[in-house]
Formats: sequence, C-alpha cells, structure tokens
Amino acid sequence: MLAGAGVVLALALGWKAAEQVLGPAARAPTSQTAPLAVQSRPAAPAPEKVPVRVLPGETLAEAVERAGVAPDEARRAVQTLGEAMDTVNIKAGMAFEAAVARPAAERGHAQLISLSLQASPVRALTLSRTFDGALTLRQRDEAVREDTVAADGEIEGSLYETAEKLGATPTITAQVVKLFAHKLDFQRDIQPGDDFKLVFDRTVTESGKTIEVGDLQYAELHGVKFYRFERPHGDAEYFDQSGKNIKGFLLRTPVDGARVTSAFGMRRHPVLGYTRAHQGIDFGAGQGAPILAAGDGVVVEAGRKGGYGNWLRIRHAGVWDTGYGHISRFAPGMRPGVRVRQGQVVAYVGATGLATGPHLHYEIFRRGQRVNPLSAKVPQGTVLAGRELKRFKAEKARIDGLLAAQEKPQTLALAEVGQALRR
Repeated sequence: MLAGAGVVLALALGWKAAEQVLGPAARAPTSQTAPLAVQSRPAAPAPEKVPVRVLPGETLAEAVERAGVAPDEARRAVQTLGEAMDTVNIKAGMAFEAAVARPAAERGHAQLISLSLQASPVRALTLSRTFDGALTLRQRDEAVREDTVAADGEIEGSLYETAEKLGATPTITAQVVKLFAHKLDFQRDIQPGDDFKLVFDRTVTESGKTIEVGDLQYAELHGVKFYRFERPHGDAEYFDQSGKNIKGFLLRTPVDGARVTSAFGMRRHPVLGYTRAHQGIDFGAGQGAPILAAGDGVVVEAGRKGGYGNWLRIRHAGVWDTGYGHISRFAPGMRPGVRVRQGQVVAYVGATGLATGPHLHYEIFRRGQRVNPLSAKVPQGTVLAGRELKRFKAEKARIDGLLAAQEKPQTLALAEVGQALRR
C-alpha cells in the first residue's frame, strides 16, 4: 500500500511540475501532441524597415503614421524627437527610416521599433524602443572642419553638368560663368574636352560629407586664370596673374548660357518682313530666363517702348549705356534712378513687342550711338599696385601651391568631392 501511495504521489508531483514549465500546452490530449503544440507557437514578427519621405503639406507625425503606426504612438515619437530637433518647421522631402513590427493577423496598427533620420548635415538621431516599451533618443553629432578643394576636370556636355558631377555646386559654377562672361561666349567658345580648374572652400564632416560650399578662390578656363582677392574696402574681386581686374566693364553675355541668334547689322525683320538695320544682337533664351546687368550703373528707362516691348536702359560710367528689349517682366524695384551692380538680375526674358518668340534684344550705346556689342572696345578693369599688388601676389602663391600639391590625379580628387556632395 505504501508503495502504491508513493507511485500516486510521484505521478501527482510530476503532473504539477509539467504545468509550471509548459503551461497550457501540457494539457494536450496525448503525450504525442504536447511537443507539437510547443513547436507550433507563432514567433514574434521580425521588424520591417520602412523608408518614408515627408510629403508637401504633411506633418512629421503624419509621415510617421504612413509607416503603419497608430496616431498616438506617432505623436509620442515626434514629441521625443522634438527634444533634439525642430519637428514643426520641417521641409517636404525630408527622409527617415522606420522599423515597425506588424501584427501577425495583419490587422491593426504596427508597433514602432525604431526610427532614424538625419536632422541636419552633422546630426543623426535614432529613436528606439527599450525592453520595457519606452522610446529612447540617441543623437550623434559629427565634428566639422573647413577645407579647400583644388582640382580640375574635363568638360563633357555643358560646364554646369560636368562641374556638378565633379562636385562643384551650381552656385560655384554660376560664379565661373559670370566671371568669364566678358571673355568667352559659352555657346561658341566652350567645347567638350576643354579642361578647367577650380579651387573653392567647403565645410566637411569628419566622415567626408560636404555640407556647404564656400567661396570660389580660383578658376581657369581656356588658359585664362583668375584669383579671388579681397581689397581693403572689403569687396572680393577677381584678378588675372598680373593683378589686373579681369572683370570687364561690360559683360559680353547678359544672359547665362544664351546663344547669339541674330547679329548686329542689316537683316530681314522676322515680323515686319522687310530689310532694315538690326542695331543690337539677339540672345536666344527660354521664357523667364534671368537678364543680368551688363555693368554697374543707374537705370534710366524701365517701361514699354514701341517694338521693344518692355524695355530697360542702364547708364554706366563715362559715355556708355546698355539696353534690354522684349522683357517679360522687370525684377522687383527696377525703376529710373535705381543703382544696379554688374551681374545683378534686372529683368527676365520674354517676347513682348515685335518678337516671334522669347529672346533678349541687347544694345550698347556709346555717346548715345548704338555700336556692335560683339566688337565694341569698352574700358578694361583696374590694375593692382603697391601694397595691394604685394598682398595679391602672396595670395596667388598660396593658390598656386594648392594646385601644385595634389598627390593624386586632380580629376579623381574632385570626383571624390562630388560623391561626398551626393551622399
């Protein structure tokens, strides 16, 4: 009897122990189905990575919701992010990656596991869920340093396209175009395969990511070189190797990248249909393309003028004026008496007046008489001397040293900058 009681007691204790370890699965009908019940438990779904980009007019919380997260949880996540960034004034297109765990039944909202984004060029934020369910925020700030890039490239397509591929921003390339506008016709003089060199400043992170491009220090194209130099009055100007200001008195091309479509002289008028003198040159450009002031001066006319349509005339130093016709609209504030600087946007290309399509009609006046803009001998820039020339030569030697100190192919060096800008 004692032995029998011991067996019964042992069986009872064994049953209770199995219930603590296996739980309800141990109550399966047979010993064969119990292990199967344990093995068939559904595993927790693996987090799914969801890339999200903020849409126009969308808040950051709404963007987080589009990852499948419940509205309340999205708001809590954004509130936590707000400890390290401005979550209100965000721009459309800002990207982030959310990791979410979707319910096994594929119904209901997903749980936010983590969220990572680049809050600024130097700050990365990561929001992650801890074991107790709370959201914690980590941020990593990169150190930045100032750098100067000295490199060259070979034109493939347009100067803008090539320079952008190699790392120079459109702002830098626009400076190059303006500085050469009085020397070169970019439509006719620049060809594929032409070599160019640039030296410019940039701000770069410790990982090599360019976050800002600064001043253009040097540019070389078609053998013409210019160096940036700050004069005592604080304005930065560009000079050639001898210290002569290479900015001409007037720009040869007052529209970036435009081509000459009609020259100065006798021609058959495309609208009137008969031959008469064409007292300027026409630049083909798209509707609304910016028109630049050819030189420093004062606006003397701004309004409608017969076949010119909308017309602008600027008086420059000495005996020189420039005129701009067929304008679609004037830049804000353009009226007689307003002073303008060379390269300033003063109007926009159009087809007002006697015009068959959008273009700029450009004229140069000398003592009130129209002259050929392509052949007019306009005054040249200033020449440095004395202490200024000595300071300029020191700056020139620094730039030349940067160009000569490249240890690897310069095109490769600039390509690396381009890759950094595109990261």
